[in-house]
Amino acid sequence: MGKQAATKVRVGAEGTGVRGIDLPQAPTLRLVVSPKRQQILEGMLDVVGNQGYEAASVRKVLDLTGLYRQAFYDTFDDVEACYLEALDLGIAQVEAAAQVAAASESEWRGRLRAGLTAVLEMIEANPGLGRALVVEVHAAGPEALKIRSQAMKRITDFIDSARYTIEGSEAPPPIAAEGIVAGMHAVVHAKLAAGEESGFRNLLPDFMYFAILPYFGPEAAEREMQAAKA
Repeated sequence: MGKQAATKVRVGAEGTGVRGIDLPQAPTLRLVVSPKRQQILEGMLDVVGNQGYEAASVRKVLDLTGLYRQAFYDTFDDVEACYLEALDLGIAQVEAAAQVAAASESEWRGRLRAGLTAVLEMIEANPGLGRALVVEVHAAGPEALKIRSQAMKRITDFIDSARYTIEGSEAPPPIAAEGIVAGMHAVVHAKLAAGEESGFRNLLPDFMYFAILPYFGPEAAEREMQAAKA
């Protein structure tokens, strides 16, 4: 699936009176126009998420979807090509869910809370999808890792946009946002790799504390953590 140019969103400043900061937004979700293609992509995510990338095969995807072998090879050259497109689609679906959830929030913290909630609830509802998008990327090789890195960069950019909402205090270095995203990813990865099927929604309070702390300090981070527990 092709990459799309970044668009802009207007993000409000939390508690500062500063508004209208232009920030990059993740690409909008592109629909798969072919029902068979959609079935194959979703089937690939299901197989990879529940059996692992190394165990994935054209036959397993076809058995799951009920399609014929020719339907697969009319669209994809092999398992890798199919998985890479499925990975792109799956990430776009998760990003779209986060964007929809955050759309009604005008402040950075509210957008972060809503977006994280949507992502964690999506993984809670379908941990197999989480494994296909987070854990099995390593087995799929460098192209898959590149797709994941681009997604993590978009999240990092949003996290670091908090610096535009700070007034009268020094923002942390940009690497702080990278650490926040890498830390969240590591926690989710560990739970998924261990085969855990629930408890992802419960990560929200700690994630909010971790993200808020470098930009707004411990008191604000504590308030957000307690609010997320409510």
